[in-house]
Amino acid sequence: MPPVSSCDCPHLDCVGEITKEELIKKSHGQCQDCKVGGPNLWACLENGCAYVGCGESHADHSTVHSQDTRHNLTVNLTTLRVWCYACGKEVFLERKLGPHSPHGNSKPLPLPQNVGLTGLKNIGNTCYMNAALQALSNCPPLTQFFLECGGLVRTDKKPALCKSYQKLVSDLWHKNRPSYVVPTNLFQGIKAINPMFRGYAQQDSQEFLRCLMDQLHEELKEQLPEPCDQSHGIAMDDSPEEDNHNDTNEAEMLIPEQDEIQANREWQKEKNMINDLTGVDIDKDVDTTTETTPIISSQGAIKVQGRASGKNMRYIPMEGHIPKMSSSPPKAASGWPSLNPAHKKVTTFSPPKNKRQKKYRSIISDVFDGTIVSSVQCLTCDRVSVTLENFQDISLPIPGKEDLAKLHSSTHQTSLVKAGSCGEAYAPQGWIAFVMEYIKSWFWGPVVTLQDCLAAFFARDELKGDNMYSCEKCKKLRNGVKFCKMQSLPEILCIHLKRFRHELMFSTKISTHVSFPLEGLDLQPFLAKDSSAQTTSYDLLSVICHHGTASNGHYIAYCRNDVNNLWYEFDDQSVTEVSEACVQNAEAYVLFYKKSNEDAVKERRRVSGLFNMMEPSLLQFYISRQWLNKFKTFAEPGPISNDDFLCLHGGVPPNKATFIDDLVVMLPQNVWDHLYSRYGGGPAVNHLYVCHTCQTEIEKLEKRRKQELDMFVRLNKAFQEEESPVVIYCISMQWFREWEGFVKGKDNDPPGPIDNSKITVNKNGHLTLKQGADSGQISEETWNFLHSIYGGGPLLTVRPNISHQEVESSQSEEKIEVETRSV
Repeated sequence: MPPVSSCDCPHLDCVGEITKEELIKKSHGQCQDCKVGGPNLWACLENGCAYVGCGESHADHSTVHSQDTRHNLTVNLTTLRVWCYACGKEVFLERKLGPHSPHGNSKPLPLPQNVGLTGLKNIGNTCYMNAALQALSNCPPLTQFFLECGGLVRTDKKPALCKSYQKLVSDLWHKNRPSYVVPTNLFQGIKAINPMFRGYAQQDSQEFLRCLMDQLHEELKEQLPEPCDQSHGIAMDDSPEEDNHNDTNEAEMLIPEQDEIQANREWQKEKNMINDLTGVDIDKDVDTTTETTPIISSQGAIKVQGRASGKNMRYIPMEGHIPKMSSSPPKAASGWPSLNPAHKKVTTFSPPKNKRQKKYRSIISDVFDGTIVSSVQCLTCDRVSVTLENFQDISLPIPGKEDLAKLHSSTHQTSLVKAGSCGEAYAPQGWIAFVMEYIKSWFWGPVVTLQDCLAAFFARDELKGDNMYSCEKCKKLRNGVKFCKMQSLPEILCIHLKRFRHELMFSTKISTHVSFPLEGLDLQPFLAKDSSAQTTSYDLLSVICHHGTASNGHYIAYCRNDVNNLWYEFDDQSVTEVSEACVQNAEAYVLFYKKSNEDAVKERRRVSGLFNMMEPSLLQFYISRQWLNKFKTFAEPGPISNDDFLCLHGGVPPNKATFIDDLVVMLPQNVWDHLYSRYGGGPAVNHLYVCHTCQTEIEKLEKRRKQELDMFVRLNKAFQEEESPVVIYCISMQWFREWEGFVKGKDNDPPGPIDNSKITVNKNGHLTLKQGADSGQISEETWNFLHSIYGGGPLLTVRPNISHQEVESSQSEEKIEVETRSV
């Protein structure tokens, strides 16, 4: 909301001349009535009045003073918020300060429109949470989404943490902000998700960030639309249907013959990427099977995410697949009517070839997700294994003296460059400057920069000794070499410095100072050669600091306010302006950097000018509210994406029709034409209608679900009533649970073919039921019904074969004969 103009308050004439230095001196004082100290004392601004009183967190003597004296204007000495009691709103003092200040070097009082300067109350050792929330709050792309796209924050998942976070952000950035906010609801939600945060023990701020962002993604994620043209089968997708945390990409998979030409093109691109990264001839002998363990340097760690934005798994779109749509779950079947399957006509469906992999995105993945390409080369057979991994944050090691010497040594530097690693990271520094810093490090400790930490993370790592590489080709442990680069860069880069080491009996903290730039962090040296990233420079948004030891400490955050570009210290309830030098001397633990792109800023100004040139006769176009928020806050918003409010047929999906106004913004034609010509994407939309095709398909899907569920209930009832079935069929419970989720409306996609492979074991050439397998028992009629729809196998039958003598002798033992036959 726009700030209140100073001319709206008629009481400004009563304000005397005052400087910031005078207010700072008063902030170190006490309430003149109850003698309580800061933070959040209030000073009267009436000309000639020097009163300082406490606020609402104590006895609120500042309000009492105003009522007794009719002095209307007061200023919060922590946030420098100016309030008029008579008007009941914030006002500006710009005309009362500045040139008239008696101290030429003093800064004028900041204008109250500098929202986002609200503290957070510590509710029991929660400084770790408060620092993390303030750091996130000062990430503009995320905060603007919750402020401007609040109608999109919809979820039926408990504990609805996204709604609690939205309310918190609204409170922190409201113009009539209080001195502080109590984040009780969000804290309760976090504790409900993760028991680790229950109680009042001090926790790790970075672990809290991960937990919060994972849950926000889970609640806000949306399934991305399928490509309209499915003739070419290769696309990049996310991890399997459960959106799990094993998000690796195979560089080669089995491709059907009809897609061989397209596959060869894609594989050639993969080979070029591997050649650029490793310097090894990929055609010699490369195996790109996905590793079970992330290939990351033992010195650092990557947060691997099952994220929506990941380009992480190739798949072949299957034929005859029902489009993804939302619908309400069907009602449970009532009653158990008798049924003779032989006389019942069963509706069958074309069996799907495979269960389609799902691809998701959310505001979290849009803002924080990047991709790293990692490679491991066996030094015996030269086999190279390559993986693509999504990351949400990067955990960097803090190198010691020996590590720094190795990173900066000329011989190691040469080998890094030859290996395609990060040797060029130190090129701008110059070797004379490095030598001087290195000499100083012997007297005053190691001089470690954030660039050193990045270089250590991306440096090649030798796998030998206890850390040998298990080569799939050699079928044994081998010496290897491992290295990685960034393939795609996130809009906001979250960097975690590994300051804590947790052993079995104790924990220690690395207190080494790591210097970091406030502007111009360049990631170009760590970028893969075939990366499409255009912007590689980052500016600091916020930094979380930890003071103290591993067992006892305190968290604060330094954040740059996006409204006035000034730095502030957030220490629970206290918010104080600080200098850039203060920030640079901080003991950083987690840093948030945002892409810096001057062209994006100019483009936003250009589009703002186009709005002023609007002609009444121009057509109006609809554009995604989410993409428009990206345009306002991202350095690289990417192509226009209107698919979040459109279906594959170009209409509005029926389940989104009721809140379509929250999804779209209307633009004049000249603005649309300009945005489309620059960013592409689309499609262009000047008319909204509810899609009849989707509605019909939803009805068909609901009918299919009901038919399958009703038939299964009837067949299962008949099976249970059968006294001595001749044969029992086994089915994988994992597959059955997927099918159950589909027919009950919890999953929009039908399951793939029946997969009994995990419940079988091969004994002497015969498939038998694996002991302890997660399996269920169904009748022959039920098996035939499900198999007629979904196909799959292998078929496993269990045939009871027990004589009376065996029953009397063992009473509980059962001889099971398992027969198999091909499907």
